[in-house]
Amino acid sequence: MPTVIKRLSQELFDSVSQEAAALPRLRKNHNFHQLPDGVQRFMNVLQPGTYVRPHRHLRPKGSDGFELFLVLQGEVGFLVLNAQGQVIQTERLCAQGPVYGLELEEGQYHTLMALTPDTVMFEIKEGPYIPAEDKDFMEQFPAEGTAEAQRQLQTWAEIFSD
Repeated sequence: MPTVIKRLSQELFDSVSQEAAALPRLRKNHNFHQLPDGVQRFMNVLQPGTYVRPHRHLRPKGSDGFELFLVLQGEVGFLVLNAQGQVIQTERLCAQGPVYGLELEEGQYHTLMALTPDTVMFEIKEGPYIPAEDKDFMEQFPAEGTAEAQRQLQTWAEIFSD
C-alpha cells in the first residue's frame, strides 16, 4: 500500500488563493485533518480585506489550548487584545522573516489580517473542531460582513502601515 503524503506546494497555495479571492470572506481553509481529530492542522489562505472578528479559544480542562501560526507565503498583521478590546500587542509575521510565526496560549483574544495578497498561513491547534464551540467572540466588535467590520479593519490596518 502506498504511503499517503499531503503536500504543501506552490500549486496548492495558488489554487486555494484563487478560491479565497472569489469568496465573500476573502479567505479559505484547506484542512489536513478530519474534523474530529485531536489535532487540527490546516492551511489558511487570506486576502487583504478579510475581517477576522476578535476571539479566543477555550478548551476543556486538561487540554492544551495553544494555537500555532506559521506564515508560509505573504505577510500577516497579528493583534492580541485585552478583555476590553484594546490592542495590547502587535506582531508582523512574514514568510521572509524576521518573525515567521508565533504560538499563542489559550484564552488570549486575538485577530489577524492579511497584509499582502495570497497570504498563506499554516495553523496547528488542539481539536476536535466543533464549530459552535470553537470561538468565543468579543461582542464589542462587529460581526463579519458588515460595514462596521470593514471600518474596524481599516483602523487596524493603520497599525501596520509603514
